[in-house]
Amino acid sequence: MKIVGLITEYNPFHNGHAYHIQKSKEITGADYVVVVMSGNYVQRGTPAIIDKYTRTQMALSHGADLVFELPTLFATASAEIFAFGAIAILEGLGIIDSICFGSECGDLVLLSSIADLMVHETSEFKEILQNRLRSGLSFPIARKEALIAFAPSLGITEEQMNSVLSSSNNILGMEYLKALSRISSSIQPYTLVREGSGYHDLSIDTSYSSASALRKCLTQSTDKAPLQQHMPAAAYDILQKAIQVKAPIDENDFSDILFYQLHSQSPEKLATYLDMNVDLANRISSLSLQYHSFQGLAEAMKSKQYTRTRINRILLHILLQLHNEDLVTYAPDTNMPYARLLGFRHSSSFLLKTIHKTGRIPVITKVADAKARITTTQYDLFQKDLFATHLYNQIVYTKFHHVLPDEYRQGPVIIS
Repeated sequence: MKIVGLITEYNPFHNGHAYHIQKSKEITGADYVVVVMSGNYVQRGTPAIIDKYTRTQMALSHGADLVFELPTLFATASAEIFAFGAIAILEGLGIIDSICFGSECGDLVLLSSIADLMVHETSEFKEILQNRLRSGLSFPIARKEALIAFAPSLGITEEQMNSVLSSSNNILGMEYLKALSRISSSIQPYTLVREGSGYHDLSIDTSYSSASALRKCLTQSTDKAPLQQHMPAAAYDILQKAIQVKAPIDENDFSDILFYQLHSQSPEKLATYLDMNVDLANRISSLSLQYHSFQGLAEAMKSKQYTRTRINRILLHILLQLHNEDLVTYAPDTNMPYARLLGFRHSSSFLLKTIHKTGRIPVITKVADAKARITTTQYDLFQKDLFATHLYNQIVYTKFHHVLPDEYRQGPVIIS
């Protein structure tokens, strides 16, 4: 029996995701698919367009066997932290043989060589990086320039390195590889070429249109019909039942709560939130008097040094009360403290028994039992997930007057 792990967001689930599940099983020889998925908030720094249980149902309907939630602290963090959290969960389950991720280049050897350089920095690479940092560049930009300058030593051109580092799925893939190395995991990595539109492509013109394009259609178009040809049948049916009942949700739906937070805290307090610093806190405090929506403020804040995604994440961390010190407190060296089960196929339920026997982390299936199963510190992290979900549920009620079950009443999604 072989099991492949996938790290996902399914925001929303589309044809490309179904292809990923199918091809991952094919190239790894896996019999079962275990998914680690972002919950109600995603890595681009926004709320998910539809709640995590509905997205779990979509995934289970199209080949996933188990779906676990990536804790909010990791799901809304940088690519490095996002990747490490997800890999640590898969490692902790004790049953995962391989992972398979999409990439623009499809070259595992190339991605592995770059990831290895970032994990085991040579003295030459460190010197180049330090020179870039001393010139005033931010760390991400300095590291990118250092990697481009170091490309010939890896047997590739600077142009090839720049192309790899300019593609979001390549970058995330390298972070998965770094995480596997960091925890000395025996999980075997595979990659497949991303099909269809690019990650940020907003046009709906291929059978593998991006999730960004589908979200644009959901939030900005009155005609939702184009979605049908870009989503598997069951996922589309599930989405249709949710539209204007509990979806779509976007960041502007959180504007009032965000601006309450911004105007009720000093810049010094704002500077303590995850990914924040004093200069950014002062700028946010100043600009928040001029802009009155989440998207408007984020757009005004972006710059060459701070991307829109980085700003989105900062604003989301303020909303969700996630601080810089939380990473110090809760980020593990190897295994995550727990795995929260969002759903499973009934025919694959025996996998949960296997995890119980061989896994190194507890699986939480019932919220009421969590406190007795994990430590006090771990439970504090779990409560951050509960707060994040209950806030999301309140926004759904405010927008659609639809009540989503709270986390104590909502059990895992089960399909036959």
